[in-house]
Amino acid sequence: MFKREVKPIGDLLKEMLRKEGLETPLLQRRIVDAWDVVTGHMISSYTREKFIRNQVLHVKIDNPALRQDLSMMHTQLTRRLNEAVGSSVISDVRVY
Repeated sequence: MFKREVKPIGDLLKEMLRKEGLETPLLQRRIVDAWDVVTGHMISSYTREKFIRNQVLHVKIDNPALRQDLSMMHTQLTRRLNEAVGSSVISDVRVY
């Protein structure tokens, strides 16, 4: 009789994504999508552009007062976004 190593499908998918180099882009996309959930509807309505470059999430905000508040909260935003994805994807959030 043969012994087979049975793995959950989720583990197999993670291994395949990591092997093919697709894990990081997928996590980055999840971070960008999580911005609206983490910040809420009011802040997301003022958000215009979101992208990640060199592990930093860059976000363009239209309202100057809100931009200043979010700039001071960059540490909390970084932590909450990484927690939302379940992995340490970004190291900072820059609001401009």
